[in-house]
Amino acid sequence: MVKVLGGRMNVTTIAIAAMMVVVGVGAGFWIASEPEIPMLTSAVRQKPVFDVNQKLIEHGAQLVALGDCAVCHSVTGGQLFAGGLKLDTPFGAIYSTNITPDDETGIGTWSPDAFMRAMRRGVSRDGHLLYPAFPYQHFTRTSDADIADIYAYLMSRPPVHAVAPANHIIFPLNIRPLIAGWNVLFLKLGEVAADVAQSNQWNRGRYLVEGLGHCGACHSPLSILGAEKKGHAYAGGSIDGWDAPALTKLSAAPVPWTQAQLVDYLHTGLASEHSAAAGPMRPVSRELADAPLADVEAMAGYLMSLQTPGSPVAMPSVSPVVPTALAGAQVLFAGACAACHETGAPMSTIGNRPSLAQSTSINADSPNNTIRMMLDGNGWQASEAAHFMPAFADTLTDTQIAELANYLRARYSPHAPWTSLDDQAVAKVRKETPTP
Repeated sequence: MVKVLGGRMNVTTIAIAAMMVVVGVGAGFWIASEPEIPMLTSAVRQKPVFDVNQKLIEHGAQLVALGDCAVCHSVTGGQLFAGGLKLDTPFGAIYSTNITPDDETGIGTWSPDAFMRAMRRGVSRDGHLLYPAFPYQHFTRTSDADIADIYAYLMSRPPVHAVAPANHIIFPLNIRPLIAGWNVLFLKLGEVAADVAQSNQWNRGRYLVEGLGHCGACHSPLSILGAEKKGHAYAGGSIDGWDAPALTKLSAAPVPWTQAQLVDYLHTGLASEHSAAAGPMRPVSRELADAPLADVEAMAGYLMSLQTPGSPVAMPSVSPVVPTALAGAQVLFAGACAACHETGAPMSTIGNRPSLAQSTSINADSPNNTIRMMLDGNGWQASEAAHFMPAFADTLTDTQIAELANYLRARYSPHAPWTSLDDQAVAKVRKETPTP
């Protein structure tokens, strides 16, 4: 990760920039000189090419849900697809763009060819290179027909005039032609051929997970260049201050995941034997609720096929006995958590709420998500499937949250205590809260 202090670059940043300059100039600078594609006029948009079949628009809406487009291209309280969401990266802040058909601030003047080029190659209509925070390195694997339907759906939406805030990328990485070097190194153009040795469902799942769904963008570790590390696909990553768990270790959970449980989690935001979707995953599950169930089943099936060998972590028997040093945290738990999470509590038996002993966060190697969950909670969405949890960021101190997290680990997953979990660790996580 690149560290930026006081606006100055460290040696790692300089090395990254130098390498990308060399690669960009020596092999890929031609990408930076993509021609501008002429703007569509209102007269052109009246031609039959835009008289799209309603079924194609509906299919495009499903694809947009599978691609989670609204998650990144919308802000809380704003208009869908109008952009403006802040994406914090190691290289600075990037704001998502407006993808409504507004002529001045959106894609209203983009032709189908311009949209196709952006999805496949990361090049805007006017020829400038897009930052790979927009996952075109995944979208390039999407078929021409699906990209065309996505375009048809987005162009059918009401236009919204909304200008995204200016990006704040550290120099010299804010010079867009340098992205040419990144593309030479990491962009593999085109679709991936079907594996004839696998089932149609498996191939459909791979197509969606590795392409439009771009699951690896969050669930894979990134190199210092911001690219997914080769050989470590789906081995776990981080986003918005949350740990994105490894998708290759689902069978090693205290209660091994099944395809059916993963389908429930993706499609409803709740797996009765594991947990409820929270943090950055929650809006994804809300989008997938509008996707065809068969596609979600295919995605889950493909992900379950990626499991690496390993023995499940034994689920401990829940016991009220905890170390004496955590007696104060036990009182905190009784006051703040027990009504929902204590064994036998009414809320623990309503709606298939899983035991904390089965929680992915509490059984994780890092306490990060447990801390994050207590700080942020899980907001109410008027949904039976999505469980509500209040945020305690303004109620509990860093010391109290640290003690409570240690208590939860000791009681519900005592196979190995978290190390160095104190108020300073909580303060660090608290500072990583993304800015809306």
